[in-house]
Amino acid sequence: MSGVFSLVRRDGPLLVSMPHVGTALPPAIAARLADAARAVPDTDWHVDRLYDFLAELDATVLTARWSRLVIDLNRPPDGASLYPGQATTGLCPAELFDGTPVYRDGRGPADGEIPERRAAYWQPYHDALATELARLKARHGRVLLWDAHSIAAEIPRLFPGRLSDHNIGTARGASCAKGMGEAVLAAAQAFPAYSAVLNGRFVGGYITRAYGRPEQGIHAVQLELSQSAYMDGAPSFRFDERRAQALRPALKAMMRAALDCLPARQ
Repeated sequence: MSGVFSLVRRDGPLLVSMPHVGTALPPAIAARLADAARAVPDTDWHVDRLYDFLAELDATVLTARWSRLVIDLNRPPDGASLYPGQATTGLCPAELFDGTPVYRDGRGPADGEIPERRAAYWQPYHDALATELARLKARHGRVLLWDAHSIAAEIPRLFPGRLSDHNIGTARGASCAKGMGEAVLAAAQAFPAYSAVLNGRFVGGYITRAYGRPEQGIHAVQLELSQSAYMDGAPSFRFDERRAQALRPALKAMMRAALDCLPARQ
């Protein structure tokens, strides 16, 4: 356990990262937030609870403690946009997904504050991620990094219409072995109650793009789930165990499909 993340270390060739599940806010930052932001609505709500089966897969699990409003662990450290020309949120978000300001007037990060947050929150998470990938790769010769996310089904500012239930991202095929993304998609499509897309609106964030190096034995897949598949939306953000129980077999099948695509030991 760290002040920045929690880590459950296991020995299989699977590492699951949950960089947006945190809800904690340092008091000094919380005091500056607008009321809407203090409710941390853009959290990947209950993703850790949804993936309650990871011990069955012998998976190492890295889970963020702090809200993405403190610093977004799935953004480049220099703050570069992951989706140039499209609406998105930054390293230290100034707006919520719907465009609502995060901070009260004039109370955003001061000069020098973003580098401090990067050192205090972003870097330790990524150091742990890199360390665990290296450990598992040394053990198995190759490793699957599964970056687990969720998002509201409808956010007009970010995407038109209603999002698919399963949004699989492989950096358009660059972050994993050839055919892995397609195998994950096929596994998802075997559960017709849920819609699925590969490299649609979400092709993978910084973690998928930065760490997915299949030529080096590290294969990364991001799954952005529609929250409507397992929970209620605002204002309650209530976890629905009945919906979650129905969804979990699809998640397991997708992850096993990716693991089955890992090449022989490198």
